[in-house]
Amino acid sequence: MNRGAHAFKSVDISDTDNSTLSFLYNTVPGRALLKIIVRPPVSKLSGSILKSPASRVLIKGFIRRNSIDMEEYRSARFNSFNDFFIREIKEGSRPFPDKENDVAAPCDGKLTVYPVTPDSVFCIKRSKYSLCDLLQDRELADEFSDGVCLIFRLTPDDYHRYSCIDDGEVLQRKRIDGILHTVRPVAYQRYSVFCQNSREYTVMRTANFGKIIQVEVGALFAGRITNHNHSGAIKRGDEKGMFQFGGSTVIMLFQKDRVSIDETIIENTLQNKETIVRMGNKIGEKPIREERLP
Repeated sequence: MNRGAHAFKSVDISDTDNSTLSFLYNTVPGRALLKIIVRPPVSKLSGSILKSPASRVLIKGFIRRNSIDMEEYRSARFNSFNDFFIREIKEGSRPFPDKENDVAAPCDGKLTVYPVTPDSVFCIKRSKYSLCDLLQDRELADEFSDGVCLIFRLTPDDYHRYSCIDDGEVLQRKRIDGILHTVRPVAYQRYSVFCQNSREYTVMRTANFGKIIQVEVGALFAGRITNHNHSGAIKRGDEKGMFQFGGSTVIMLFQKDRVSIDETIIENTLQNKETIVRMGNKIGEKPIREERLP
């Protein structure tokens, strides 16, 4: 493992829960309401409202409540709240590391890291998730046994576009429809969250990190995941796609011995903390392999 030069900040995972989610997941009336609002038709209706011109009245309050620094973003007149939500960052605001061996964060988010066990099960906040359930592909899941799983939880203050972390090519892409549940930690107590959410994953062969998988997970009222390239070549730092409104999650899977993750991120995870990262931050590196002399 390594410790990079970036000074990371962290947040307790328990600090991310709120009273609304506690009501929805921890009370009988809340769970009855949850069964209704997580259905795709309700999510689509919510999406339509947030794309309407009338939704622009929500923008100023959202910026204030989430302390969003709009100086980072391209100035524009937003046609709807969703138009604001998928706003673009100014060029150069999320630079990637100069060294191609450095692992960069594909997005803004709150990051935790977990080892992938030999039987392809990893733990997230009091619940266990099978890679086979996540990917719905046992053979593919087995390829990542003993590898590393990185989980980036995006919150409303984050930039909701994500990028490719290395040059390479797309090998496979799959979309899995599901019931939309929140990806926030309070939900872990009652639901196998990622197995029930709509999600889309891309298998890529990269120049520096071998075969990797990037999974985008839709959350409550955020079922739409928009990926740009469905095949062909990818380039380090190029935008891969975006989420529509709502908190969402990006998961990165690396095979065994392909990456060495920053010790601070590992230590924070062990202490039940998430590490705050931005797209392009160095979060690890490609291990140096010693050459054997003949």
